[in-house]
Order: sequence, then C-alpha cells, then structure tokens
Amino acid sequence: MSPVALVTGAARGIGAATVDQLVAAGFSVVAFDVCADDPALGYPLATRADLDALAARHGGRVAGFVGDVRVQADMDAAVADAKERFGGLDAVVAAAGVLSGGSPLWAASDAEWDALFEVNVIGVRRLVAAAVPALLEAPAPRSGRVVVVASAAGMLGLRRLGGYVASKHAAIGLVRALAADLAGSGVTANAVCPGSTRTRILEASADLYGLDSAEEFAHQHLLERLLEPDEPAALIAWLCGPGSSGVTGAVLPADGGMTAF
Repeated sequence: MSPVALVTGAARGIGAATVDQLVAAGFSVVAFDVCADDPALGYPLATRADLDALAARHGGRVAGFVGDVRVQADMDAAVADAKERFGGLDAVVAAAGVLSGGSPLWAASDAEWDALFEVNVIGVRRLVAAAVPALLEAPAPRSGRVVVVASAAGMLGLRRLGGYVASKHAAIGLVRALAADLAGSGVTANAVCPGSTRTRILEASADLYGLDSAEEFAHQHLLERLLEPDEPAALIAWLCGPGSSGVTGAVLPADGGMTAF
C-alpha cells in the first residue's frame, strides 16, 4: 500500500508542487483547498478548476477536497476521507497560507490580522487537531510526518507586513511545540521556510510594495533569482518521507539564501 498524505492549500503554488513531488515519491494524496476568494484579501485565491486540474493530471492518485482550514469539521472530514479512500494517513502538509499588508504594523486593521492568523496559524492548529490523532493510530514504531509551510518572513522582520510576519513566527512556534509534544512517538513535526517563490502570493506582495514585477524580489536571494515552487516543494516532500526520520522540531529554509544576509 502506498503512503498517504493530506496537503492543504494544494490547488496551486507550493501546495500544488508539493502534491506533484509526493506523487512522484509514491504517495497517494488528498489535495485540500478552499477554492474561493476571501473579501479580506486583495488578490484572487485558487479555484475549483485549479484543484480539478491537479487531480486530473495524477489520475486516481490524487483526490481533490474542497474545504476551509479555518473550519474544524472540514479538516476532520478531509482526514476521514484520506483514511477511507486510501486506507490511512502517513503525512500532512500545511501549505495553506494567505498574505495581507501594506501598512505599518500600528496602522494595520483588525480584519487584516484576523484573516492572517485564522489561516496561517489557526488553520495549522485545526489540521494538527484533525490529523495527529490519526497519525498516532499507527502501531509503533511510527513514522508519521507533519510539515508546516512557514516563510522566510517567520525568521525575519519585513516592512509593512507585520501581521504576516507575526503569523509566520507563530506557525514556527507551533511546530516547535508540536514536536515537543510528539516526543518519543515516532511522529515528527518540522517547518519549511520558503523565500521569494514564483507564486500568486509573491505577486500580491509586489503589489503591496508598488513594484512593477515580482522579479524585483530576486535581489533578496544569494541565488540572485526567484525560486520556483518545486524547489521548496522538494524539501517538503523529503520531510514527508523515510529519509527525514532523524529530523524533528526543525525550521529549514528553502529561501535561496534570503536569511543568510
């Protein structure tokens, strides 16, 4: 039986690239996405067509699931679907994330902060609440994996993105606490911090800064280029597999050298 993963924020960007990498590594995947815009955000989110296209290119190995990470019942249902459809659950990836900003921290609205924390932090907590008990159902020695997609912003301070920065710092703290709570269980928890990656969120960030193109963020990296989504996805997929068995509580950059400055 192939290993089974659940990936949130799966319809596009790093989430979709992670699904591709996991399927290539032999996983079956429940690909979870809200597939609807949020009026609190200034850019469009992924669509049902994006999610259907992802599932279609992998045949029966990927099942699309429309739900909201902010709703515990949706996360519980997705975990149940993974177990019923594919026979279990071995890894979960919290790739759902949103960005908002543009004002200095003291001027940011409550609505902006609520949107950021509800998805980037509470959404991760709800995935953990749904998935970790399923991972712990496996008999010892266990090999379950939890991977949270944070951001280089979780390791830095960035102008006019105070809520986003704070939410990603919180996600990293959540991962470290989870790894401690999982001590001795065989289930690991790690965070991946992508740098400026060619995604719709990066385009939204460029808009916030009034840049002509997201390509202008390339100067943030020692690589002197943007990352492609499959580059952080490769690290995420590795953390979901057996080769990462000695890694837990880690915060791993896939940022082109952004945090080395």
